[in-house]
Amino acid sequence: MHNPDLYQVLCDRIHQSPQGRIPFAEFMELALYHPQGGYYTTKEAILGFEGDFVTSAHLGHDFGELLATQFAEMWEHLGRPQPFSLVEMGAGQGLIAADALGALQNHYPDCFATLSYQIIETSDQLRAAQAQRLSHWAGRVTWLELENIPDDSITGCFFTNELVDALPVHQVVTTESGLKEVYATLAEAPNAPVVEVFDVLSTPRLADYFAFVGIDLTDPQYAPGYRTEVHLAALDWMKTVATKLHRGYVLTVDYGYPASRYYSRARAQGTLQCYYQHAHHDNPYSHLGYQDITAHVNFTALERQGESCGLETLGATQQGMFLMALGLGDRLAALGQIQASDPATVNLAIQRRDKLHQLINPMGLGNFVVLVQGKGLTPDAKVLKGLTVPPLM
Repeated sequence: MHNPDLYQVLCDRIHQSPQGRIPFAEFMELALYHPQGGYYTTKEAILGFEGDFVTSAHLGHDFGELLATQFAEMWEHLGRPQPFSLVEMGAGQGLIAADALGALQNHYPDCFATLSYQIIETSDQLRAAQAQRLSHWAGRVTWLELENIPDDSITGCFFTNELVDALPVHQVVTTESGLKEVYATLAEAPNAPVVEVFDVLSTPRLADYFAFVGIDLTDPQYAPGYRTEVHLAALDWMKTVATKLHRGYVLTVDYGYPASRYYSRARAQGTLQCYYQHAHHDNPYSHLGYQDITAHVNFTALERQGESCGLETLGATQQGMFLMALGLGDRLAALGQIQASDPATVNLAIQRRDKLHQLINPMGLGNFVVLVQGKGLTPDAKVLKGLTVPPLM
């Protein structure tokens, strides 16, 4: 089952290609972001318990509120700038924005008074949902394109939650004759299903990438057939963000690994996953336009690209540790002190406690990586409350 409009766009793109094929990264970008049928741009209920996957923001207000605590500290470290810009990239349904704005307004009014909340969002449907949810702060929130932000203009924080994993990736495979790239093409069969072919690399950047992150795929440990991803779009995204930031922070929350773990010998088929109606599988060519396609994040690549573009790595930790340092433990303790005689109150406390535990579960969301980078900071500004835990990498 495919979105017919998107399938036709894909067929046209492949037929127009001189060699009748396109790199997997181009296929992934079409499948997720094309305005005529792309998963993120046209599908309605992709997020939450009724959609295909759940993020931390769907588990209550706590995630966004705790992020607000970190943002307020960043504002203090930057010398209380006016304006203080928070730039959320890929804001989903606006849940984090609503929770963070509410917490800043209620608990950090001086910071809120200086706040400029900017959202980068490619989906018109999600923009509309965000605007509706954030109508209470209509004068405080603006929507814009990342490329339209002037260079060296933002004092504040760029941040994302589960964005980078959805950026298109190239796929490569080791062979007896060297590294090859994965391409998408059409089979010669009824309804022309999408199939793969392996051939020469479409750009030398793919080979350069592995040298950049310190991985040698010619090592004998990588047997022929070893398949993995290359995150060129993530490198380009990080370069753009670093260029736009004048002074402040980049905070990235996502699932992934350092390069040494990402490209382990045991991970011989990479990390690409697809999500369809809360079930995951590994076939990106099914349910075209109706399923999410994602790959884990190579955090070594983000760190090194940031450093090459003027950012400093301040720290990386697990989401569970990050949220505990920001006060999630205090929230759990307060729930434990509830003395209620009515079952409804007790049940609500139990449900909320369960959601807080999900945020820090080391087998799930709690194992997500929080990477913080900075630019133009004083020594004191490099020490953040959320990072007061042992470093991850």
